[in-house]
Amino acid sequence: MKLLEDRIRRDGKIKAGGILKVDSFLNHQMDIGLFEQMADEFYRLFEGCGVTKILTIEASGIGIACITAQKFNCPVIFAKKTKTKNIDGAVYTAQVESFTHGRVYDIIVSKEFLKAGDRVLIIDDFLANGAALSGLVQIVKDAGATAVGAGIAIEKTFQPGGERLRASGLRIESLARIKSMSDDGAIEFC
Repeated sequence: MKLLEDRIRRDGKIKAGGILKVDSFLNHQMDIGLFEQMADEFYRLFEGCGVTKILTIEASGIGIACITAQKFNCPVIFAKKTKTKNIDGAVYTAQVESFTHGRVYDIIVSKEFLKAGDRVLIIDDFLANGAALSGLVQIVKDAGATAVGAGIAIEKTFQPGGERLRASGLRIESLARIKSMSDDGAIEFC
């Protein structure tokens, strides 16, 4: 998606350790007009898949997931990173390692909201090593639901997550695919 690539070139910042900061428009301050166009593209890519739920992970994917859910006219579920007192009953749990935060945590989805028979589109802001996406896919499988695919805003193709998950059979559609990034700020797209 050229619009997103152009925005990354203009406003993205490369930090040490392979971190791409896009917090001015994607995952801290959110450009809803951009999200609307991203959601239109996700809808175009997955409209024939019978999506009944959108699943994302707390917190950065929620905005994109909500706008996308409007296109599909379905609810959004987000996997929480901590179990709170207001989640009663049984939950699906998966363990994920955050590339950005450098720690492992459990993600949780209430069994009340994800059922066998659901056709789930997973939406997230980044795909790097694939830990978060793998955890979300595991939760969908544990529920007996079907993952129709994953819509990713930005994929770092030089990290192994996308290749590994595609090899497992998951359909992944990334709107911006980064081939390489350098500390001097250069970004090459696929």
